[in-house]
Amino acid sequence: MAARPLVARQPNERLQALIQEAGCSNAGLARRVNMCGAEHGLDLRYDKTSVARWLRGQQPRGRAPAIIAEALGRKLGRTVTIDEIGMANGKNLASGVGLQFSPTVLGAIEQVCELWRSDVGRRDFLSGSSVAASALVEPSRDWLISAPDAQVARQAGPRVGQSDVAAVRSMTQALTDLDHQFGSGHVRPVLVHYLNSVVSGLLAGSYRESTGRELFAAVARLTELAGYMAVDTGQPGLAQRYYIQSLRLAQAAGDRGYGGYVLAASMSHLAAQLGNPREIAQLARAAQEGARGHATPRAEAMFHAAEARGHALLGDARAAGAATARAVSAMERCDDGSGDDPVWIRHFDGAYLADELAHCHRDLGQPEQSARYAEQSLAGHPASRARRRAIGYVLLATAQVQQREVEQACATGMKAVELLETLRSNRGAEYLDDLQQRLEPFREEAVVREFGARLDLQQAA
Repeated sequence: MAARPLVARQPNERLQALIQEAGCSNAGLARRVNMCGAEHGLDLRYDKTSVARWLRGQQPRGRAPAIIAEALGRKLGRTVTIDEIGMANGKNLASGVGLQFSPTVLGAIEQVCELWRSDVGRRDFLSGSSVAASALVEPSRDWLISAPDAQVARQAGPRVGQSDVAAVRSMTQALTDLDHQFGSGHVRPVLVHYLNSVVSGLLAGSYRESTGRELFAAVARLTELAGYMAVDTGQPGLAQRYYIQSLRLAQAAGDRGYGGYVLAASMSHLAAQLGNPREIAQLARAAQEGARGHATPRAEAMFHAAEARGHALLGDARAAGAATARAVSAMERCDDGSGDDPVWIRHFDGAYLADELAHCHRDLGQPEQSARYAEQSLAGHPASRARRRAIGYVLLATAQVQQREVEQACATGMKAVELLETLRSNRGAEYLDDLQQRLEPFREEAVVREFGARLDLQQAA
């Protein structure tokens, strides 16, 4: 039998240059990698011979490249990427990018920057990935039990100041407004490129402790927004990764309240969309527990409303009713001026709460209550919340179908269609698909056929 041809490996000059820059011996790097791996729960046993093999071009498996990059980054005092160490050859970019709640701040920076790079590069393993319910719940456990990050300040790279943090906040608000009005299909590419080209440089810069905390808080919000936009463009697996990293950045910011928001407003809604009701309630309760003493009444109202959604999907009317009552009670304690509320929760007003409760009563098969709350949400949402108003019309139309008011439901649904024709929103389209399925038993009625024809025209456009 003929011998297998040997595959020629190219020396890893990138890794060699970084080792020299760090002033590290092969044995010293191996020790650092083993210690860093232990922090990630890995039992690595590399030695100087292992490092020599890497320098000759051998590619270690699994999570090892990321650990090597993190170990070198600590020695150099800056973020080092897998690309920089010459090990981003596709095979080693595991599909787990973005799914880990990193135990260290440097690891968190590395992971979120790698996620942004992969997203901009449209890596197949991101766009084609599905959501694992456990991958939503496990980071919430890590967030609950992890000790606060003792220090986030950095002394390498360009100086980052308050004006940089203000710029990130302003960009977040501007992109949020555009997303509400036109849908994520128009906005998300801009956001992801901004994260990868500008924000990654800020995280790798030099900043004092206080500025660093504020920077991580601002980037956590922007990362969460990118996750929401992934949902709205039909990429739930990608959204999951962004939400996990937003949660980790909130931890680095020392903002327990916002961490709870990511669990209850982002991860739990993703679980709801994917039909995992048990996880919805688990995530909402984790938010309540982890943010206890750090959340305003408005945030508490949202946490309880999220829990109610989970119970409603499980068909537990009693538990849903109790969570709903807590949500309404918390909202009644809110300061109408939102003076005590952080900026990330100020949008959650009576209209948003009514929207959540309309979903609950829809899932419990209580159409009269669902219609009442849907009408309340529509009355409270301004025209600038075009996608939210479209969803409100679908909720109202669904309640009307449940009450067999078919002609009225189609008229209401048409209002949603007209709004969604101005948006690029996969989420809105999914709501319309659900409404059309609910109208299926009445498909022979002329008004239902007309509504279906209008939807076909919209989809073709």
